[in-house]
Amino acid sequence: MLFGSIEAGGTKFIAAVGDEQMKIIDSITVPTTKPEETLEPIFSFFDQYSIDAIGVGSFGPIDVNEDSKTFGYITSTPKTSWKNFNFFGSLSKHYDMPIAWTTDVNAAGYAESVMGNAKGTQSCLYLTVGTGIGGGFINQGHILNAYSHPEMGHLLIKRHPSDTFVGNCPFHTDCLEGMASGPAVEKRWGKKGIELADQPNVWELEAYYLAQALVSYTLILRPERIILGGGIMKQKQIFQLIREQFEQMLKGYVAVPDLDTYIQPVGLNDQAGIIGGLLLAEKSIGKIKAL
Repeated sequence: MLFGSIEAGGTKFIAAVGDEQMKIIDSITVPTTKPEETLEPIFSFFDQYSIDAIGVGSFGPIDVNEDSKTFGYITSTPKTSWKNFNFFGSLSKHYDMPIAWTTDVNAAGYAESVMGNAKGTQSCLYLTVGTGIGGGFINQGHILNAYSHPEMGHLLIKRHPSDTFVGNCPFHTDCLEGMASGPAVEKRWGKKGIELADQPNVWELEAYYLAQALVSYTLILRPERIILGGGIMKQKQIFQLIREQFEQMLKGYVAVPDLDTYIQPVGLNDQAGIIGGLLLAEKSIGKIKAL
């Protein structure tokens, strides 16, 4: 069998074809422009192969409620040409096969739970910290969705007493994404995160916000492992700072695994999202709609 995977991002789409061992056979990258312009080369790419199912991890917010009239839509995105776009429907019109539909972070988190640094655990929280912040929770092989998918990046957090930055989120200003995303780091300090690698105060503040969020996620979800990915988390020095702040904030209230094990970087690096799509495509075989 062959599977298709789409990692749909706000700046680029990656499409790949893989086999049952999740080995990527071929892939393309397409700039995110208008829906029709973006999807046309992806359809042409997939049409070269006899694929059996497709897995999609999309930027959002998206509608994942199969009982909703707008199931499969990208909904309230600031990317105006994609707002209220029936992504799942466009794929379904072109392909008569199972299509797994979820968020980009859910797909990456699923991959980490099956093949990455959460392999062997029963539950995994995955958080990506980059242009935006998003999270997904995998429990016993299932992605958490309720009324819709979680929006973990917009968790409201306490501002650090010394931080005068107003925040970068147009909805909440000082939510997690507004205070700790890549654009927030750049606006606060005047440089991109990669240019601030040798500035300890930058990463101590970043760790303060991320640790605060991880404490909240821990108390609500009690995951067995937390995986942190995205561009900001390529600053490896931040992991120990997060663990130290996390321990101080949690204050031993609930038991968690050893923190070096509990809070980890991604194991699949930049391929987590695309591998997640392949895995979800495989899982969707025999279903009309999946996840």
